[in-house]
Amino acid sequence: MTDLKADLNVTQTYLPPLEEYIAYVREIWEEGWVTNNGRLVQQLEDQLKQFLGVPYLQYVSNGTVALQLALNALELKGKVLTTSYSYVATSSIIHWENCQPVFIDIHPETLCIDPNLIEERIDEHTTAILATHVYGYPCDVVAIDRIAKKHNLKVIYDGAHAFGVKLNGTPIYQYGDASTISFHATKVFHTVEGGAVITNDSTVDERIFLSKAFGHRGDEHYRLGINGKNSEFHAAMGLCNLPRVSEAILRRKQLSELYREQLADVPIRTLQPNNTLSYNYAYFPAIFEDYDTMQRVKQGMEAQGIFPRRYFYPALNQLPYHQGEPCPVAEDITQRVLCLPLHSTLKEDEVLFVSSVINQLF
Repeated sequence: MTDLKADLNVTQTYLPPLEEYIAYVREIWEEGWVTNNGRLVQQLEDQLKQFLGVPYLQYVSNGTVALQLALNALELKGKVLTTSYSYVATSSIIHWENCQPVFIDIHPETLCIDPNLIEERIDEHTTAILATHVYGYPCDVVAIDRIAKKHNLKVIYDGAHAFGVKLNGTPIYQYGDASTISFHATKVFHTVEGGAVITNDSTVDERIFLSKAFGHRGDEHYRLGINGKNSEFHAAMGLCNLPRVSEAILRRKQLSELYREQLADVPIRTLQPNNTLSYNYAYFPAIFEDYDTMQRVKQGMEAQGIFPRRYFYPALNQLPYHQGEPCPVAEDITQRVLCLPLHSTLKEDEVLFVSSVINQLF
């Protein structure tokens, strides 16, 4: 095993060869067009649509703005049913858009919103479902689609973790009325900061385009908008990274399988894709038997320079500005989960080191 002196964090940003990025920067300098839907932004959008297998995609400034634009473009009001187990942006943006989040507990196996609990929470004020593909593992999109059609609800999927994921060969972003992605520097594919909104509807796509650009094209104003655009410099990073995503996912898969092999005798639960899922190995969550065990292992790892993350914590219904109904499954999982270090530049020796520390702590 190599000498491991550096801290091992839960994620690490992949940076492409500097000369490749600089070549794009020179082009930007020569053209003098740095933002406002420039050539590289349009090129990245076209390549992302092809890679992800979707008809419409708007590249935006970050994944949170992507959620905001999706809710706005679908013209949602009233109550939005949402998961209690996700990153805080998922629920906060519902409030931000003057809607009311209604928290639904999660399925204990998938950790995604439990479709069996959705219908009982629908009333005359409910307009949409906002669900998260947790750690990139898909929601029960078939059941959610059936419920939404029955009750005339819109569906938005927070797919921040689901870049490149397919279910039974179908790209996961083809489901729902809109899907959002984060291209933050910690993600499987990143543009330093960035995100996207995906839809299958050309009218909704046009609303998103206008809404991210202050609501106007040229001098003609069509709707209320914000500044959700992204720059040529961010698009350049995406154009450097996109050709390397498939290789990065394969690397993540290899490291995840090594973790499972090394931790096979440890009393933790891990998530594993089945044969219907083309997964991207975005994270490696480990669910411990109880809170005390999780904390003991976390502290022991940190003492060895390993920094996992309690991702997600806390349950969103427990945040002081939400005051949601109890969601016992989500509240339980948040007390027991740690995401272990996983990224495409992680070394096998580092996975072995992390695993050996965990084994020793047990």
